[in-house]
Amino acid sequence: MSIRHGLLALLDAGPRYGSQLRTEFESRTGSTWPLNIGQVYTTLGRLERDGLIVPEGGGDAKQQLYAITEAGRRHLDEWFTRPVDRSQPARDELAIKLAMAVGTPGVDVRAIIQGQRRHTVKAMQDYTRLKARALAGGPASRDDIAWLLVLEQLIFQAEAESRWLDHCETRLLRLAAEAPRHTPPPPAGNAPEDAARNAAPAEAGRAHGGAAS
Repeated sequence: MSIRHGLLALLDAGPRYGSQLRTEFESRTGSTWPLNIGQVYTTLGRLERDGLIVPEGGGDAKQQLYAITEAGRRHLDEWFTRPVDRSQPARDELAIKLAMAVGTPGVDVRAIIQGQRRHTVKAMQDYTRLKARALAGGPASRDDIAWLLVLEQLIFQAEAESRWLDHCETRLLRLAAEAPRHTPPPPAGNAPEDAARNAAPAEAGRAHGGAAS
């Protein structure tokens, strides 16, 4: 999540105080990614250092009004037009967990998948209820539309994760079914002595048969 660019986008609409930026950011995203005020002021300090915003008026940092600069607008335009990089995806805890579980003896990977699926489906249902509630509110403002976009992204993400978990379970079942069935080895023992014991009755039978003839 780019707090830096989110704050620049809000400042592009006009000067704001740090507390206003926090409130508007959370309103725009439905508090999906809550900000603490310390994050806001730390980010504003870095944006000011980089020449992307400037303070307006007096007052201390917490009562300071900030405005975007022309360099800040160019930086924001570049961010809007540049595709989000997917060549180096963020580490996903669930994918790492399953990858480690598959190679760890004694771990029930299917139980992990089933437990995660229940959690993911519940989250998807919660997001869907929030969406229905948002749509029931009548004509939507820009902030409402922004929140709906975020909600729908979360719903689609949960749907994709649920399908992926189904795929993981199917793959594990297929691998288990295709695993070669090894015949158990003979019990350990003294092979020469066993062979001698097995051969003794046969030799006795031949000797007895030879005498009878």
